[in-house]
Formats: sequence, structure tokens, C-alpha cells
Amino acid sequence: MIVMGGIIGAGIFTNPYVVAQQVHTPVLILGAWAVGGLIALAGAFIYAELSSQVTESGGQYVYLREAMHPAVGFVYGWSLLFVIQTGGMAAVALIFANHVFELAGVTASEFSAALLGCAALAVLTIINCIGVRAGTVTQNVFMILKLVAIALLVIFGLMISKATPATVVPATAASTTTWQALIAFGAALIPAQFAYGGWQTACFVAGEVREPKKTLPRGLLLGVLGVIVVYLSVNYVCVHALGADGLAQTKTPASAVMRLALGSKGGRLLAAGIAISTIGFLSQSMLTAPRVYFAMADDGLFFQQLGRLNRARVPAFAIGLQGALAILIALVASKYEQILNYVVSVDVIFFALSAVCVFVFRKRRASAADVFRIPLHPFTTLFFIAACAVITFSLLYKFPLNSAISFGIMLLGVPAYFVWAGRRGQRI
Repeated sequence: MIVMGGIIGAGIFTNPYVVAQQVHTPVLILGAWAVGGLIALAGAFIYAELSSQVTESGGQYVYLREAMHPAVGFVYGWSLLFVIQTGGMAAVALIFANHVFELAGVTASEFSAALLGCAALAVLTIINCIGVRAGTVTQNVFMILKLVAIALLVIFGLMISKATPATVVPATAASTTTWQALIAFGAALIPAQFAYGGWQTACFVAGEVREPKKTLPRGLLLGVLGVIVVYLSVNYVCVHALGADGLAQTKTPASAVMRLALGSKGGRLLAAGIAISTIGFLSQSMLTAPRVYFAMADDGLFFQQLGRLNRARVPAFAIGLQGALAILIALVASKYEQILNYVVSVDVIFFALSAVCVFVFRKRRASAADVFRIPLHPFTTLFFIAACAVITFSLLYKFPLNSAISFGIMLLGVPAYFVWAGRRGQRI
């Protein structure tokens, strides 16, 4: 449930239209989601082995710190706080706001959506600062409702008559070169990868799982496989009901499918389900990521307050700072696609670096027999690294400004590490 809850957020309800804007045929749309699923599965294999090698809480931060250098782990944690996690939460909060306005039948501006999204982030931050029980109950309830909404979408979507074949490929798409087609497909993987991202958050809580060397690999693989089935089902229904062109022009495709199936009431019903789904995802995000900041503070490499617990035994300062930064990003960017590119450009770099950790740990611990082993390694691992490189190149090529901003913030973590390491007398 943690793995699936960390992956299934709001992206699957919105990102199909972003994918359809890059590739213009049903085969390529579904192909992008299938390839994205294979990348996620390869990533799950990698993190299953890493989590069986290192069972300490902190996930990628710990893997990068142990396999490479404390500076690499620090820059990841820095990027998680200032780009990856907070940016992802801001993007999901905007989706929440857009569907709330749709539910109310109101056409809102981007700024109005940003304000409502920020209000949701503030409320959830307060709830999770109250205590772990309040946060976990919220997350579990919303996860169940999220799966119900997806099931309704797929069932009723399949009942719709197939879209009329008026979905002709645009002339610009038909005349593209092979190079342009590859770039477009790489760009289509960006929103798909964002929607599939999140399996790694289960590794943040490795130190709190019984028998993590067995439990985490199973949870990762079963959870990702389940999500692939869910995502392909949702996208098949969207393409089936709306057609490729119709999907590309619909910013709320899931609600549009339900409107076709059940009328305006159906659209509102799913809009409510999606709003609930986004709240569940945000709640799960707030519960897991602060453990990374906590681990960094415990190493003496971040603000000491991030490693402190309040009376409810919750890292309230870490949760509060994370929520405040997410609110800031939502206000400054206020456009979903911009935030998506901002987040993924840095996220995939650390995915690739984490995959490199597998080679390092295998060299150091070649005799370890009680760890999970990646099937078809090194080919599986190299495929994942190559996929991350393709996505990074596509982002730099198509969205240079957003990528430059996120890379700049990431690189600021390098001098920040030397400041903290110097203060604490850490190994530099």
C-alpha cells in the first residue's frame, strides 16, 4: 500500500493529456505508458536490491552516501527538499485545485488554482504535524477511495462507444523526422515518468519495516506491477473514449471520460474522486520524505531542527518546512506543466546515480547471499540508466529554462554541503 500510494497520485488522471500532446497516435500514447512502466519496473528491481543491501531509513540519501560520497547524498537530500518532493507536491496540489473548481462548475484562473492548492498543502501540513496516527489514517482512507475512483473510471469508460475516427494525426506530426519523433517520444516519457515516480519512497522507511530484506523487495515489485496494470487500463480507456486528438485537448481527461459515460453527474463524481486521490498522495508524501531530512540532520549535515521531534514524536519542523516550500513553488510557478518539467529533470539524475550504486555495492559485498538480486543484471540496470539519460536529454532539449532552474538549485547543494561539513568537522 505504501508503494502504490507513493506512485498513484493525481498524475494518472491528468498526465495522459500531456503525453498525447507529444505523441499523436493511440499506439504511441499507450507505448509511452508501457515503456514508462518498464522503466519503473527496472527501477523497482534496482531499489529492491539496494533496500536489501542497506536497511537503514533514508532511502536514496543513504544509498548515495554509502556508495559514493556524503556530498552526493547531501545534494540529493537538498534537491529532494527544494525541488523533487516539494515540486511534486505543488504540482499535485494544483491538480487538486483544478478538479475542485471543475466539481463546483467554476472556471478558475491559474492564480486561483494556486491559492486553493496552497490552502490544501497548509491544512495537510498541520494534520501531519499533529501526529503519525492522524497522518496515517488520512493516508489509508484516501488510498482506498483513490482505488475506487480508478475502478469506476475503467469500468464505465469501457462501456463508452469507441471514439469516432476523426482523430487524424496532425500534419505537423505526420511530417516529423525520425529524430523529431524520438525527441517527442522522449518528451512523452517525462509526464509518464512523473506519474510512475514514487516507488522509491517506500525505502525511506526501511528501518521501520519488519524483515526489510524480504518485505521491501516484495512490496516494491508487486506494487509497481500493480500500478502498471492500473495505468495502462486508465490510458486505454482515455484513448478508447476520447481518441488521440481529443485526449490531447482535454486537461481533465478522466473527468471527460466519466461525463461521456454518465453525463455531468459522472464528471463531477470523478472530479471528487480525483480531488480525494490528490489529498491522499500529498498526505503520503508528507509522511515519508521528512525521514530523509531527519537522517541528514542526524548526520550533522542539515538544520538541527529537522532532526527534532515534537511532543507527538513527529519531525514537525521538517514537515512544516517541506509544506512551506511546496506552497512557495505552487505560487511562483502556478502552471502544472512547468512544475512537472522542473521536478523530473533533477529526479531522473538521482535515479540514474542510485542505479550506479548497485555496481558499487556488488563490488564491495560480492559474497552477500541474503540480498535480493536484480534479474538480468547488468542489462536491466543499464537499461534504467539509459532511460534516465534519454529523459534528461529530452528535458534539456525541449524545456531548457525549467531544467536550468532546477539544475541550478541542485548545484547550490554542493557549496551548501561544504559549509555544513566544515562546521561539523565532517569528512569532505
